[in-house]
Amino acid sequence: MSDPTPSRTSSRKGRLYGAAAAVGVALLVGGGIVARNADHTEQAEFARANALPTVNVVHPQPAEAGAIRLPGMLEPDNEAAIHARASGYVAQRLVDIGDHVRAGQVLAVLDAPEVKQQLAQAQADLRTAEANRGLAQTTAVRWDALRAKDAVSQQETDEKSGRLAAATALASSARANVERLRATLGFSRVVAPFAGRVTSRNAEIGALVNAGNGAASPLFTIADDRRLRLRVRVPQALSGQLTRGVVASLTVPEYPGESFDAVLARTAGAVDRASGTVLAEFEVNNAGQRLKPGGYAEVAIPMAAGTAVTLPASALIVTPKGTMVGLVDREGRVTMRLVMIGRDDGASVQIASGLTPQARVIATPPEALAQGDRVRIVRNRGKGTANAQN
Repeated sequence: MSDPTPSRTSSRKGRLYGAAAAVGVALLVGGGIVARNADHTEQAEFARANALPTVNVVHPQPAEAGAIRLPGMLEPDNEAAIHARASGYVAQRLVDIGDHVRAGQVLAVLDAPEVKQQLAQAQADLRTAEANRGLAQTTAVRWDALRAKDAVSQQETDEKSGRLAAATALASSARANVERLRATLGFSRVVAPFAGRVTSRNAEIGALVNAGNGAASPLFTIADDRRLRLRVRVPQALSGQLTRGVVASLTVPEYPGESFDAVLARTAGAVDRASGTVLAEFEVNNAGQRLKPGGYAEVAIPMAAGTAVTLPASALIVTPKGTMVGLVDREGRVTMRLVMIGRDDGASVQIASGLTPQARVIATPPEALAQGDRVRIVRNRGKGTANAQN
């Protein structure tokens, strides 16, 4: 009878080999699953990272130390629109635009025949009223004498005195009407109220002028351009540094490279709700009359250093709420911030308030950028290389 021991030993070895093979297969399958899961996770992370918009950031640069540049408008110290006070036709026009005039100088003469006729009639009425007054006065004096002799009644005497008072009042009214018409006729000579320059002229020879028509164009406009007012709107954040007597520098397009002094005279003392600015007025001595009223000027106002910064114009986002920029924090989240523009140089703009040099501003923000969005910051390294960060 044969020994079964070798057979049992072979069977055990076969089972061990089979178990080892099964374990090996399981390890291979498990390793593949783990590798695939890791690969999927890495791909998902890569996809999420690449789904974020990439942006470049810039740091605002300090503006000119000690000055903020703002636009301003030059206005005459005194300006008046000259309308006619008498109706008539323009008979003479004695000045034209650009002419210098002195106070009281005749600018134009109107022909007012109707006023002349009214004055003649009023003078006739005055003579009639004065004649009636003289007769009433003579009668009253005579009846007073008769009353003293008790030849007439007191009632009749009082009536004569009343007629004298009424005639005197009518004569005074007629005299006032004559003076009014004389003054109106005097307005047919249009004169300058102060010394200055004629900046507009609408008077034409033979043209009909209707007095009292405020909607009509003025015959002339006179501007005193020997001293000008420079009106500048200063951002609220900088308005606290405005002090009376501060000397600013202004430039105008017609004199490139040349500057003029302007002294701060007053401020509105209130913030305009629409623009968030404070109106400041500077006085400009224009004795040489080189500067023109109504002109645009660029004003450099001395300010504390570091109050303004500059940015590329591409960083600005114009919204219904105002001009904004997108800031990025350390975690790549976007914050939208309102800024106040002080000066526009085309490629770059001066930001009067709202930013510091430490801010990280998106150089070219995407159109759909919104508060709280996440972005990747791309930083240039050398030529043609970049590093993206969340």
